[in-house]
Amino acid sequence: MTTPTPAPRFQRILLKLSGEALNGPQGFGIDPDRANAIALKIKAVHDLGAQVGIVIGAGNLWRGQIGIERGMAQPTADHMGMIATVMNGLALQDALERIDIPTRVQTAVQMNTVAEPYIRLRAVRHMEKGRAVILTGGTGNPYFTTDTAAALRAMEIGADILIKATKVNGIYTADPKKDPTATRIPHLTYNEALAGRYNVMDMTAFTLCQENNLPILVLNFEEEGDLVTAVKGDTSVGTLVSHTGKL
Repeated sequence: MTTPTPAPRFQRILLKLSGEALNGPQGFGIDPDRANAIALKIKAVHDLGAQVGIVIGAGNLWRGQIGIERGMAQPTADHMGMIATVMNGLALQDALERIDIPTRVQTAVQMNTVAEPYIRLRAVRHMEKGRAVILTGGTGNPYFTTDTAAALRAMEIGADILIKATKVNGIYTADPKKDPTATRIPHLTYNEALAGRYNVMDMTAFTLCQENNLPILVLNFEEEGDLVTAVKGDTSVGTLVSHTGKL
């Protein structure tokens, strides 16, 4: 008799990926091999039965600050970044579809021949049908980061948790790359995260999560199996930030 797969602790997640997650060896652009590796990690969570929403940044293609420093108007720089997130979303969709994960790309910047417009209830319905949904185009407005877009979308779709994927296994007492005595902090309250100046997310995104009691989990996306472990509810990976510091 086959043992049923245990249900994930988090039924619906919003995964925030940096654009740099798609970097290849050259340090910029979109590497198909990296897209495939990301897709396999998402598939492992999808196979648990979790509903998956994804917000991805654009730092591998464009950093608005570069343009702003050279005199570009911030709305122009930010809109270029929003368009770049759509490119990343399409690359990730292709990688997911090729491993049989049905996927939809929605965008807050209207591109009707490329991706669906972002409609909250449609995004939720896609996830209920087992489709991964990549939410691109930021918030559709300049002056907001993709961190803020991730927090906003997580609340709109009713996510149980916002998972911030990084290259470090959570929040540490100091920079672990510089201080060998640095230790991982497994749990933090929102107030502790603010007081410690840990820069979990930008302030707008963080405040949205705090005011709406949306837990944030910071984990190492590169570490094999950590994402699945976290979605199952195992707090041995990453750092959880919430009102109480607990789930």
